[in-house]
Amino acid sequence: MTDDRDVLRDVWFGRIPTCFTLSQDEITEREAEPYYLLLPRVSYLMLVTDKAKKHFQKVMRQEDVGEMWFEYEGVPLKWHYPIGLLFDLHASSTALPWNIIVHFKNFPESELLHCLTKDAVEAHFMSCIKEADALKHKSQVINEMQKKDHKQLWMGLQNDKFDQFWAINRKLMEYPTEEGGFRYIPFRIYQPLNERPFIQKLFRPISSEGHPHNLGDLLKEMFPAAVPPEDMEKQYQVVIHGIEPMLETPVQWLSEHLSYPDNFLHISIIPLPRD
Repeated sequence: MTDDRDVLRDVWFGRIPTCFTLSQDEITEREAEPYYLLLPRVSYLMLVTDKAKKHFQKVMRQEDVGEMWFEYEGVPLKWHYPIGLLFDLHASSTALPWNIIVHFKNFPESELLHCLTKDAVEAHFMSCIKEADALKHKSQVINEMQKKDHKQLWMGLQNDKFDQFWAINRKLMEYPTEEGGFRYIPFRIYQPLNERPFIQKLFRPISSEGHPHNLGDLLKEMFPAAVPPEDMEKQYQVVIHGIEPMLETPVQWLSEHLSYPDNFLHISIIPLPRD
């Protein structure tokens, strides 16, 4: 039987083999070789692509280098989404490595937020953690932490230090035993290429009758098409961290073990290909 810490480690150390290629629109002084990286699923593109950026800038004139952004098959990749979520949403059926195009010009203003420094990533990350704790504990846990604890969460993620991060984050995953779970589950449900960024509503881990809610219960309420009746063909794959959890899995367990470091359960609903 896998213990809980093994699950947390497996989630943290998930990697996606990725090939970065410079856009053909860019002007270079010599040919730009592709750059390969193992991307951490739980991190953000802007935290782990410094080496790729330096690699491509070597073949470009400084005046041609603008703000870096990424694209996969024509879709600009949102830097404020965790890497694993981006892959599950846009590339889960692709062969590896994941082929990402790097751009330094023509920033898609209408589709992406600017991210000129890592401070923007930190601000977004901490904002998510605070929102998640407001849902789980009425903000009591995060507000009782000291500034250095907040910094340790961020540095643990930025430097890929599992123990440093979880020494603090475990406090955000605790709840009184008699309550049986968090106040509400912090979750977001995404679909590829949907105009609406995501579905997020209040959802309790325990029913009014005192029964634990499972993933199927959450989906039936938020996205019923993902849970077809038994006589109907399945239309969607429900993916969290690259796997398809059983619908019977309690949402409280999922929230404690399969949330991203921002403390949200990011759920991708992927349409299955039609024959």
